[in-house]
Amino acid sequence: MKLLPDTQILIWAADSPGVLPDKARDLLSNPDNGIFFSTASLWEVAIKFGLNRPDFRVDPSILHQGLINNGFQELCICARHTIAVNELPNLHKDPFDRLLIAQARVEGMTLLTCDAQIAAYHGPVLFAGKPDIR
Repeated sequence: MKLLPDTQILIWAADSPGVLPDKARDLLSNPDNGIFFSTASLWEVAIKFGLNRPDFRVDPSILHQGLINNGFQELCICARHTIAVNELPNLHKDPFDRLLIAQARVEGMTLLTCDAQIAAYHGPVLFAGKPDIR
């Protein structure tokens, strides 16, 4: 299976893997799955990091290198992805998440998420369960 984790799952996988639901951890560690990351996720992280919020310390350069070092494959944004956003129902307003859903649809991937709003979309979206936050 070709998996496209959403931004939050990427951050947890890189920084706090213990937070990931078992289902997500199993899918990400399965060598039969191709794991991708979207440049949209790095863009989102770069914007949040650039705001210098005290609650967000994920450096996009370090995240990018860590993803590459761990065998994740980069999925760049193309025109087909951005056009496909227009075909999505307005179930969720976050533009980054909507782009990830469109990319998964266009590329025949499964979007992996812990976000119930994203999971409400029909198609290639897999809800991994709630995070293990204590």
